[in-house]
Amino acid sequence: MQLHNLIPKTKNKKTMLVGRGGKRGKTSGRGGKGQTARAGNKKRPELRDFIKRIPKLRGRGVNQNKSPNTKPTIVNLDMIEAVFETGAVISPATLIEKKTISTLDGRVPQVKILGAGDITKKFVIENCLISKQAKEKVEKVGGSVK
Repeated sequence: MQLHNLIPKTKNKKTMLVGRGGKRGKTSGRGGKGQTARAGNKKRPELRDFIKRIPKLRGRGVNQNKSPNTKPTIVNLDMIEAVFETGAVISPATLIEKKTISTLDGRVPQVKILGAGDITKKFVIENCLISKQAKEKVEKVGGSVK
């Protein structure tokens, strides 16, 4: 074995190319002349000044995870069947009177009636959201939805 037959384990690092056509030559990535070519160049972005003048949105109060649109209180038909008599008018206010639902921070909540359970009595339902299945059951017995 002679010296010219030896193969290096790792190849030599390439020397940095300088001048035009090289990776880091002439201006070395600093652009042209002037303020931006100098060390310590930190020009304040002009756009930032405009952004800082825009009024900020300040979140949604104490609990940001809480949804701004409240979901309706759910009442099933079997619940209504047990509490109300035949021909009764069912609305969020009457549901609160019978203590089937409770108020939300002193306000009458939005109510949705779902079709769980069977009914035999006629009811008049007002100012409530109602599922398709529940509506069919109420109208089948002879009640109405307004």
